[in-house]
Amino acid sequence: MSTILHITASIRDGESVSRSLGTRLVDRLASHDGAKVVTRDLSKNDLPFIDQARFAANLAPYADRSAEQHDLAKIADELIDELQAADTVVFSVPIYNFSVPATVKAWADLVARAGTTFQYTVNGPEGLLAGKKAYIAAASGGTPVGSDTDFMTPWLTFFLGFLGIKNVELVAADGIMGEGGEEKIAEAHRQVERLAA
Repeated sequence: MSTILHITASIRDGESVSRSLGTRLVDRLASHDGAKVVTRDLSKNDLPFIDQARFAANLAPYADRSAEQHDLAKIADELIDELQAADTVVFSVPIYNFSVPATVKAWADLVARAGTTFQYTVNGPEGLLAGKKAYIAAASGGTPVGSDTDFMTPWLTFFLGFLGIKNVELVAADGIMGEGGEEKIAEAHRQVERLAA
């Protein structure tokens, strides 16, 4: 049985367009092979931001950590375990002020662990999570996805590639606060159906 990790980040709960798109995509993908679905709601989990002590704890070898370091690294260990166990990762992410929500950046800082999710080589960094498929279900009130003012989708795509996840599909409902917003949302849902077919 495969595993789908669904990472959500919108603070809008049931009104969230990105969450709705991602949930529909996850449901369709899971129905194909009965995949196990693990959901990580970043808007609810209050992820900590990296500081010096947490950074040191995350890099310390497991067997060499102090009790305090084990406590500090626990959430990163959990997030990394979820990511490593997943065959497919679906991100339901809105564009907030032209970029990712701060919780997504906090998640990225916690899962980017040298020697675990990527490694340094003579040719530069190399991702260690190759072979996974990722989808980004994005929503934006006004920022056009793929435009010069969209710093969310290129950053998240690049970050996933940095970890070795290079097979990334994007579905987006953007400009939904303007004219024709409902139709843009509907078209994004139709795109989900085509992606999951």
